[in-house]
Amino acid sequence: MSTRAARRPIAAALVALALVGTTAACAPQPTTQLLTGAAAAGSAQESVQDTAQGAAPRAATGGTTSGTATAAADCSDGLPAVASADPDGSPEVTSGSTMADIRERGALRVGVSADTLLMGSRNPFNGDIEGFDIDVARQIADAILGDPDKIQYRVITSGDRETVLEDGDVDVVTRAFTINCDRWENIAFSAEYYHAGQKLLVPSTSDVESIDDLDGQRVCAPEGTTTLERLEEWEGVEAVPAATHTTCLVLFQQGAVDAITGDDTVLAGFAAQDPYAKVVGDAVSDEPYGVGIPAGQPDMVRFVNGVLEDMVSSGQWEESYDRWLGDALGSAPDAPEPVYGRTP
Repeated sequence: MSTRAARRPIAAALVALALVGTTAACAPQPTTQLLTGAAAAGSAQESVQDTAQGAAPRAATGGTTSGTATAAADCSDGLPAVASADPDGSPEVTSGSTMADIRERGALRVGVSADTLLMGSRNPFNGDIEGFDIDVARQIADAILGDPDKIQYRVITSGDRETVLEDGDVDVVTRAFTINCDRWENIAFSAEYYHAGQKLLVPSTSDVESIDDLDGQRVCAPEGTTTLERLEEWEGVEAVPAATHTTCLVLFQQGAVDAITGDDTVLAGFAAQDPYAKVVGDAVSDEPYGVGIPAGQPDMVRFVNGVLEDMVSSGQWEESYDRWLGDALGSAPDAPEPVYGRTP
């Protein structure tokens, strides 16, 4: 029996356990709100990739199997999409501010994912929502309320992210939210707190180290995404479309494809579920994640940016990265350098 064949039942069982555990643990907790309908349908990991990769400018790969991430183009106001408002000092809750209203309410309302492993997902053993995105939300809650647990989580799909902010249903969104110029028209963003990019998931025994090593191999990506469009431009690669990222993972574990391509955050979750897989390659797209904030709240934008600066300077950002993403993506990179100059 081949190594690939031997690992299939083990890996498939791990994925099944993770998916069942997440679903079973998704009953509402005392401080948790759940959406129904669209929020209950589909794969959150599919939604993250479809929305994030379809929204931001990124590097063109031409017709070759090479490409590197490039910075997003400037918006119509002449500022880069990742530009936010200068925090102007440490985060402080002042009288009459948006943060003071949240403190009076007694809880921070946050839009999150509950099944994007490592970024925002239910722990099947204790029911808590946890991950890198959740750590960011907890730091904001702690800065406003003095308690990181004073959060009302609202589980949303990626398609809900702008809507819940525009409708005032949440105070912030921390859900692998790519910053781009179009979204600035409707909402505001913090400075970038994580820089994601398209990479590869391959078997741990594979010699593939980058897209340049994929000649003759079968690579899966979800249908209807720019990820698949980019994949189809890579010379010598057999692009294999699938309905969802989860379907790609099943094909990968069955040996029907040799690799999966997608955001490194999504692939890190897959690698955590499958000990016989690894994430490789340099990013070939730019996906800067920011905290989504309702438009017209510049005080909240500045406050959150102050919180993010404190996370980096205190070592909390690196600690969170190591805890959630380090095993799959390697040693923590430098935290994104904040860009300021925008008036939300």
